[in-house]
Amino acid sequence: MSTRYESAKELYAKWGVDTDAVIKKLKDVPVSLHCWQGDDVIGFDHDGPLTGGIQTTGDYPGKATTPEQLMADIDKVISLVPGKVKLNLHASYAIFDDGQFADRDKLEPKHFKKWVDFAKERNIGIDFNPTFFSHPNMKDGLTLSSPDPEIRKFWIEHGKACIRISQYFAEETGVPCVMNIWTGDGLKDVPADRMGPRLRYKESIEAILAEPFDKSKVKPCIESKVFGIGVEAYTVGSAEFTLSFAAMHDGCIPLMDNGHYHPTELVSDKIPAVLTFFPECAFHITRGVRWDSDHVVLYDDETLEMAKEMVRCNKELDRVFMALDYFDASINRISAWTVGFRSWQKALLTALCMPNDKLKELQDSGNYTKLMVVQEEMKMLPIGDIWDEYCKECGVAGDMSWFDDVMKYEADVLSKR
Repeated sequence: MSTRYESAKELYAKWGVDTDAVIKKLKDVPVSLHCWQGDDVIGFDHDGPLTGGIQTTGDYPGKATTPEQLMADIDKVISLVPGKVKLNLHASYAIFDDGQFADRDKLEPKHFKKWVDFAKERNIGIDFNPTFFSHPNMKDGLTLSSPDPEIRKFWIEHGKACIRISQYFAEETGVPCVMNIWTGDGLKDVPADRMGPRLRYKESIEAILAEPFDKSKVKPCIESKVFGIGVEAYTVGSAEFTLSFAAMHDGCIPLMDNGHYHPTELVSDKIPAVLTFFPECAFHITRGVRWDSDHVVLYDDETLEMAKEMVRCNKELDRVFMALDYFDASINRISAWTVGFRSWQKALLTALCMPNDKLKELQDSGNYTKLMVVQEEMKMLPIGDIWDEYCKECGVAGDMSWFDDVMKYEADVLSKR
């Protein structure tokens, strides 16, 4: 008697899809797990609230407040998800010994040694983000684009320090480090000068990227945003600015966050456009509800379409850098992390199980009638059985039984914080 997986495998084989090969490939595709879901983006270098154009809502109990708690929570998530995990850190998660502190412009690799030890013990890489928010030197809503030269200098030095730290991560883990530059710089109301801040922003990022680094080890990115809280009228790092900057600066990669565009824009459509011109592209995968609200990633239409385009444009998935980016404090944070990671894995698995060559042939031959019929037929194939096998081979639950483990962890660990 055949298993459900064997039956599903045969159905996919009729469409020319080798599900064994798909599972093998997906096991080796790294996806960055963002540390900031565990503590609501607070970090360890300040005691104040989250400021600078972003906001976390909710007060579900059990938030991590120490590096040890956050690492334990990340370990729990890693034990519940299939696939290859990378760790994504913000600079605000520097870990200082007792009596030791360095402001962001003075950060050194040693302030992240415990994270490197954590990553090396688990054989995972690290991605990195300078933290241009939640700091007194975000003056009048501006950092790298500030008209105050001393403010710009502080943040440029922070960016340079992060380049050095990124190189350290790559050298220690043996995995290239994607270093993403995003600021919430902007204005609340109608500006009198839109170009001036962008010229300063351009010069500041150029100064950061002038810091020496190995391009095979450090992958600098620049990320856009359409607006932020408190900077609704004007955002310095717009989509046009960041894409143009990356195009004009060798070694700089565009990063697209699918919550950082106008509500009617779809990043899935932008992926093939950008990969037409750039050898590499980075992504923050989130779920914006009406605005960049950073809801937990679900296995929804746009998530699936993004995965499909990444696979269609780059079958080996070696030109794309994928990272999750959301933070929900209204629900169990371990569950939020786990659902989001598993949802993106489901999307990638589904995309890899599509007969893309056959679908392309139908499109190129103008057979749009059959193309529609086949695309609809693919939706009913038993992808859940392929998912179960993938999870089994990765040593995690394919069904929602993982949630029992989360609830036990909440009772035993989170509720006692």
